[in-house]
Amino acid sequence: MTDIPLEHVHVAPDDSPDGEPAPAVFVLHGRGADEEDLLPVAAELPDDHHVVSLRAPDPLQGGYTWYELDLSAGGLESSQPDAEDFRRSLDLIVESVEAAVDAHGLDADRIGLLGFSQGAITSLSLLLEEPDRYAWVVALHGYLAESHADLDPDGIEGKPVFVGAGAGDRVIPESRTTAAVDRLEAVGADVTHGSFPGGHGIGPQELEAVVEFVASRAA
Repeated sequence: MTDIPLEHVHVAPDDSPDGEPAPAVFVLHGRGADEEDLLPVAAELPDDHHVVSLRAPDPLQGGYTWYELDLSAGGLESSQPDAEDFRRSLDLIVESVEAAVDAHGLDADRIGLLGFSQGAITSLSLLLEEPDRYAWVVALHGYLAESHADLDPDGIEGKPVFVGAGAGDRVIPESRTTAAVDRLEAVGADVTHGSFPGGHGIGPQELEAVVEFVASRAA
């Protein structure tokens, strides 16, 4: 079996036909969490999908992080990914996706990303670097990193993207999420945008909307 660079949890679908490539969702957790954190969310997605939940590379406060924060522009609400850490994690995720496709017999044309917070920021950057690699992206409570905000890649036109925000989110204010939506729409992505009650977390209304979005992409 092909080695997958990042530690991960793989959950195979119950009804996947033997030998046939199946769709998959790669799950990217938030800062200080781990590969188990978003499994309850992924469990609500269509049951014909493989779930591959990746662990960020660096330990942090009992969990893990994809990158350190660049706070030079101000406080947490103005933070950006540390450039070197961010680049390393982006590359590790791409390598892990490629390896998992081989290891688990995934359909490379039906790969989705689901990220929360740092995982959402990372997911949007991965999409803008290589839109043809992903069938859809769900980015919850994140923003578009400055390093990728000016990208306008071939293949982004019509790409389905769900962007969720918390109306009371004080970690990543809704205004940053809205700015990401505006840019994604400007480059031609097919964006579904939802603002939900609560703060920096995934509530039941947001989860319901995510499940509906992914199910419509899989239909």
